[in-house]
Amino acid sequence: MRYLTDRKRAVGLGSAKSGVHHFWAMKVSSVALLILMPLFVFTFGPMLGEPHEEVVAYFARPFPAIVAALTMIVGFKHFNDGVQVLIEDYIHGGVQKYAIILMTCVSYALMVTGLFAIAKIAL
Repeated sequence: MRYLTDRKRAVGLGSAKSGVHHFWAMKVSSVALLILMPLFVFTFGPMLGEPHEEVVAYFARPFPAIVAALTMIVGFKHFNDGVQVLIEDYIHGGVQKYAIILMTCVSYALMVTGLFAIAKIAL
């Protein structure tokens, strides 16, 4: 049995070296969503209940298409980062890695699907 102090047990473990970066990425995406969500609501909202042709013509314009695409990108990236934090906090072991990979694939797949739909309408 080894007699080690708490400090000696902690030497070499260090930090994960990604906590500050992850924290700031979440803060920046939160502020971006704070700006993008009202823009998205005010550009997308008037089109609710309108005929298909009018909606397609509206989103063929650059500003609504860009706002929708940026909201999609930042929103799903923020979602992915948030879910990763939840998984890291509450799931441990080998399942943790698979859950993070699965949720990253799901969020990027949804992001690409939304961007494809916007591009198909806008182009």
